[in-house]
Amino acid sequence: MSIRFEKENRLAIVTIDRPETMNALDMAHNAELDRVWAEFRDDDDLWIAILTGAGDKAFSAGADLKTLIPAQGAGVMDDWNFGGITRNFTTYKPIIAAINGVALAGGLEMVLACDLRIAADHARLGLAEVKWAIIPGAGGTQRLPRAIPLARAMEMILTGDPITADEAYQLGLVNRVVPGDKLMNEARALADTLLARGPLALRAAKRAILEGASLPFNEAMNLELQLFNSVMRTEDAVEGPRAFAEKRAPNYQGR
Repeated sequence: MSIRFEKENRLAIVTIDRPETMNALDMAHNAELDRVWAEFRDDDDLWIAILTGAGDKAFSAGADLKTLIPAQGAGVMDDWNFGGITRNFTTYKPIIAAINGVALAGGLEMVLACDLRIAADHARLGLAEVKWAIIPGAGGTQRLPRAIPLARAMEMILTGDPITADEAYQLGLVNRVVPGDKLMNEARALADTLLARGPLALRAAKRAILEGASLPFNEAMNLELQLFNSVMRTEDAVEGPRAFAEKRAPNYQGR
């Protein structure tokens, strides 16, 4: 199976390793990503993940069209969780997308389901589905307009034309653009920064952001306060200020 799941201490690196198909996903590889992401979510020793593609041409070109249409006709995609993270999946552990090339259709939808996004300078990002007389089905029509201005999201979705990495940065769709040969180093550096933070605080902050966005303001403020109080009762919340006072790096345990 061409999905690599590597564990480096508290960091997980998930690589779609199908460069011969531009890292497109067929049903079997999609199912493997379901399994991998569930393992990441449930493993208390893993705190951060990086998602990327093999090679330097494609992060992922989306669904493998040779298997997509027959699968759709068979009715097996009625509630499809593309890439393992786009639907019916929740983790408050941060996920970083390292976009090493084109991210099209379902590839961009996987990017949109990640929390932080670093793009190689040659990357292209787009939702091309309308070119094939279909529409995004893994969150593209919902996440993209929430990530960038509506008019630009509408243009990307209705034309199917991709944008450059620099355009994606200008729109706020990606956090950073770096030379391709520095992409994974940059992603690892960002992961290291997150790994130095309190893991329970990161998860609470991510939850507050994502869940609060769909709530009325006062309810969102109440959610934030609940999560704040919960985090304040953890051992890590004692360790952080103590380490600051003692002028040393904190030793967080996720407790």
